[in-house]
Amino acid sequence: MALERGDPAPDFRLPGLDGRSYSLGEALQKGPVLLVFFKTGCPACDLAFPYLVRLAELYGGRGLQTLAISQHPAAKSGPYAERFRLPFPVLLDAEGFQASRQYDPPATPTLVLVGQDGRVLYHSHGFSKDDLNELAGLVAREVGVEPALVAPADDGRPPFRPG
Repeated sequence: MALERGDPAPDFRLPGLDGRSYSLGEALQKGPVLLVFFKTGCPACDLAFPYLVRLAELYGGRGLQTLAISQHPAAKSGPYAERFRLPFPVLLDAEGFQASRQYDPPATPTLVLVGQDGRVLYHSHGFSKDDLNELAGLVAREVGVEPALVAPADDGRPPFRPG
C-alpha cells in the first residue's frame, strides 16, 4: 500500500553509486528529503529528471536533500545518472528492493517529500509539470524561501506523461 500524506516515512539504508551508505534518518537531520524512485528505462523519468535537477539546484543549498533510488543495478544506474548529470546521491535498491517494498511506488518516477519530522508531506507518480511546481512550492515552504517555477508550461516538453 502506498504511503499517504501524514504517514511516517519508513527509514532505510541503501548503498550509493559513490560507494557510501545512505539512510533516510541521517538525511533528515539536514533538512527535508525528496525521494525519487526511478527506473533507467522509464520515459517519464527521462522527462522528470531535468526538472528534479533544477529543484535540487534551487533548494539544495537551503536544506533540501534529494535521494534518487534506482531499481536497477549500478551497471545501468551509473550511466543513467551521468546522462542527466544528477547532482544528488543515486542509491541502489535493485537487490531485495528494500526501500521500494516499504514505499510501494505504483509507477516511476514516484516522488515522496519527507518533512524533517519524518512524515510524508507529498507524493506523486509519473511526470506532471503541475505536480513538480506544486512540489517546488512545498519544498520552498519547508526551507523558508519564496517558491520558484521549476517546470514552465512553454518549455517545449509535454505537460504530463504517466509513469
